[in-house]
Amino acid sequence: MILGIDVGGTAAKIGGLTREGKILRRQEVPVAGDGYATPILTSVLAGVEAFLAECPEDGDGLEGIAVSATGQVDDQIGTVIGTNGAIPGYEGTCFRQALEEEYAVPVHVLNDANAAVLGETFLGGARGCKDVVMVTLGTGVGGGVISGGKLIRGRRGIAGELGHFTIDRNGAPCSCGQKGCFERYASTTALMRMAWEKTDREKVPDGRAFFDLVQAGDAEMGQVLENWIQQIATGIIGLVHIFNPEIVLIGGGVSRQENLLISPLRKKVIQGMMPRFAEGFRLEAATLGNDAGMIGALKFWLEEEKKR
Repeated sequence: MILGIDVGGTAAKIGGLTREGKILRRQEVPVAGDGYATPILTSVLAGVEAFLAECPEDGDGLEGIAVSATGQVDDQIGTVIGTNGAIPGYEGTCFRQALEEEYAVPVHVLNDANAAVLGETFLGGARGCKDVVMVTLGTGVGGGVISGGKLIRGRRGIAGELGHFTIDRNGAPCSCGQKGCFERYASTTALMRMAWEKTDREKVPDGRAFFDLVQAGDAEMGQVLENWIQQIATGIIGLVHIFNPEIVLIGGGVSRQENLLISPLRKKVIQGMMPRFAEGFRLEAATLGNDAGMIGALKFWLEEEKKR
């Protein structure tokens, strides 16, 4: 069994996986319940101990640990090296060292967005594809790139920060310190901000309510959605022209909105790219959902162990 751990900003998912990517059992542990007074690593280690204690035979047959972690992760040393200050006390967390010392098995760690695109290529919506861009729309914008069948990792494993290239150099300030980042216009946070500029929060408290209003024919919210999709399309068109993928996958909870989001976004992206880039091109919703990070971490673990 390979132990998979997917560390997010609020919870960590822990699962037992086969080498083929089947999740045998899983559980979730909170990591932010006390406002990060307890370090995330401490919460994760306690969660793993409890998970293995439930089925001691799993611990006896443990081959390795595969970790997907939020933040900028140096995947050579398995350490979080950047968070833009988003999670107190998290930067510098070395998952690899702590888990290898505790369980004496090989541990490999990579960024959660990079893990997600690996997972989708391994067992999800991009299975069999060698050139893939994945864009995850949530509180921020994440993503990863597969080129020629290999994950683009960069010098320190932190390539693929797709939310932080500029689409408006005079635009809104971003948490990363720059202005006009893709994330500032394409995230669900940006969508809700645009909605609240047009109406009050009681009418549109969250994304679900927003899409319900659009579905019901609210013209004002429909225009907000149209503007948001155009912003997403602008960024994706640029990515397509850089990486020439065969498929772009859209992740995040909003990707379930096929008619209201995926279909019109696909149309705008294809219309906006140069003709040769559009030949054979697809844009689809990701398919693995919350399992993508864990499955991608497993795939990364398998690839790294082959090198040994």
